[in-house]
This record gives sequence, C-alpha cells and structure tokens, in this order.
Amino acid sequence: MTISRRDFSLACLSTAAALSLGGHPAFAGPANVLKRPIPSSGEMIPIIGIGTNRYGVGASAGERAPLRAALQRFHEWGGTLIDTAPAYRTSESVLGDLIFGLGTRDDLFVATKVDRDVRADSESQMNDSLRKLRTDRLDLVQVHNLHGWKTSIPLLREWKDDGRIRYIGITTSRARQYELMEQIMRQQDLDFIQINYSLGQREAADRLLPLAADRGMGVIINRTFGGGRIFRQVGDRPLPGWAAEFDCSSWAQFLLKYALGHPATTVAIPGMTKVRHVDDNFGAARGRLPDAAQRKRQEAFFDAL
Repeated sequence: MTISRRDFSLACLSTAAALSLGGHPAFAGPANVLKRPIPSSGEMIPIIGIGTNRYGVGASAGERAPLRAALQRFHEWGGTLIDTAPAYRTSESVLGDLIFGLGTRDDLFVATKVDRDVRADSESQMNDSLRKLRTDRLDLVQVHNLHGWKTSIPLLREWKDDGRIRYIGITTSRARQYELMEQIMRQQDLDFIQINYSLGQREAADRLLPLAADRGMGVIINRTFGGGRIFRQVGDRPLPGWAAEFDCSSWAQFLLKYALGHPATTVAIPGMTKVRHVDDNFGAARGRLPDAAQRKRQEAFFDAL
C-alpha cells in the first residue's frame, strides 16, 4: 500500500470536506469512499474494513466461492483492512488462499491477532499466521482480547522494529475488559485499539474512545451491529426520514454511520460474506456522516424502540 504521511488534523479536515459528497448508485468504485488517517503514521485507510470470523470454512470451491466474490467486491470498492485471527478456525488459511488467487495482497492492509501467554508460543503462532496468510509481513498484529498482553506486546515491538509487522494493537469485544484495556492504553504506546461499539452498546465512548484520541491510537470498531441483535430490535421498521440528512439508505448504513461518526473512530469492520452486504456496507463509507447532534438523535431513536 502507498503510505501518505501528513498532519493528522489536516487529514481529518480533508475527510470532513469529503463528507459533502452525495449520491448512492449501487456500485461507484473507490473514488468516493471516505478515508481516515492512522494517527501514528498519517497513512490513509478506507473507513470500512472487513471482519472475517465467519471465513473459517472448508476447502471446497462451493464453500469458498461466496467469500471469494465478497473479497473481490471489497477490493473493487477500494477496501483495504481485512481483520482475522488464529481463533477464527480456518479463516487465516482461507484468506491466504483467496487473496493469493485474487492477486490483491499488495493492495490490502492485513490484520491478525495473537493470543498466547508464553513468548515462544506467541512467536510460533505469529509465524503460523504469516504462513497461512501467504505473506512475509503483516500490516497489524493485535493482542486478542488482551490475552497474554504482558509478554506479547514486547514481542510485537521487536517484530515491528524488524519490519515483520507495521503496526501493533490490542482488542476486546467485552465490556468487562474495559478497565484493563484502559490501564494498558495508559501504559503502552500502541498504534491501534479494537473495540466493540454500537448504538446498542455505547460504553466505549465514555472513556476508551476519548483516551484513544488523546493517546494518538487508531480505533477499529467491531460488533457495530451488536452481533445482529440490533437488526432484530429494529425489525421491519422503515428508516426514519431524517436518516437521509447523512446519506443513509439502509439500517446497516444507519448503524455503521453511527459508529463511524464518532471522531475517534478510524475504521469499522463488519462481517461480510456476501457481495450484497459489501455493497450495502460501503454505502456507509460514502456521503455525509452524522454530526454530534444527529448522533444524539440516533441514540434517542434507538432507545425509544
């Protein structure tokens, strides 16, 4: 990927200026996809990535064909950040094969995780990730759910210094880990945190998202749909008319744009295993994002359901 280094604040202003773009054809390509800078480097990445915890399928062409099509469409949209983990069954191997077949590795930002307590086991796991993902360098490695962070973070720094990974971070999707995550964020210099944040679970905005902004850490948002629970809660209700004020045409975009509207957010990573989901979710990376007042209105609307 081409790295663009620029002042973080100026890059955010450029992104904000781009929010005035409108229009939602079914597929418009990467030109109008919004990007944000990684705070520690200024590298720009599209604000929609892809989570792959449902890519742990078998080796048959039938199982992999829909995933290959989704990844190809993701690339056509200009998407770059693909997030996976050794814990996602065969996802790393499946992604390695599919990305190799598509020939898109050089255009992607590949992120995986480590979750071992012992340093030697962590190093072995990371070497396995390189092999399965068919790459000699990882863009981001994160300590998965903070497991083994005391030994893994120093190892990640060594790998970063050696050029084997470009960024390091930590993840959680559990509110009960927020206190520990805050402690680690205050003690460690990290490039990224990954955390769950949605209209249905907003606690991360109380302390952790502002802290990430203060510490110059990028923020990857997982579980923007609340594990599907929010879709069940909204049911078959129509979108409120005022959702058009921030160029929103589906519930998925409504939920994604809420999370992406937080100023600390860098990228959201919804799971996408179908082309139609890729197209819908990338609608959230185009047009305007909700401002603070509009996000408050989204919260009030959801809380009244």
